[in-house]
Amino acid sequence: MDKFLLQQQVLERLAEDLLQAEQAARVAHETATHEENIAENKYDTLGLEAAYLATGQARRAEAIRQAIAHWRQFRPGPYDASKGIQLGALVCLVDADDQQQQQLLFLGPSGGSMKLVNGAQLVQVISSEAPLGKAMLGKCEGDEVSIQLAPMRQQFEVLRVV
Repeated sequence: MDKFLLQQQVLERLAEDLLQAEQAARVAHETATHEENIAENKYDTLGLEAAYLATGQARRAEAIRQAIAHWRQFRPGPYDASKGIQLGALVCLVDADDQQQQQLLFLGPSGGSMKLVNGAQLVQVISSEAPLGKAMLGKCEGDEVSIQLAPMRQQFEVLRVV
């Protein structure tokens, strides 16, 4: 599986998300500043609420821009068994309890948590800041990875790393 193509898919999805966030920020800003939404009394808060929404959408757009910058600079390298799983690894995990349940994970920079389809395979993109991403760092093929999710602990085995 080509990591460069996965990276391009992430960048395309982030670009789409950015367009949506910018559009939502524009609409909220227009609503906030429209003359019909000027407050007539202290209970008339539509304009104020739209302004808060516009600010939130602008922050979201900025976070997506930063994620795009990180993903553009990102250069996933080949797996080095002496270092274990690092940023850029494509990891196949198998559930320790249910050996039939496999998942393919692409460990990337922040801001890219999403699912991609590559051929017939589903690839979950996660960051090294995610609990599972942190738990995988430094692990090698055959190692166990465990994370605490609410009341239960989940355990996985690293099947293969690319």
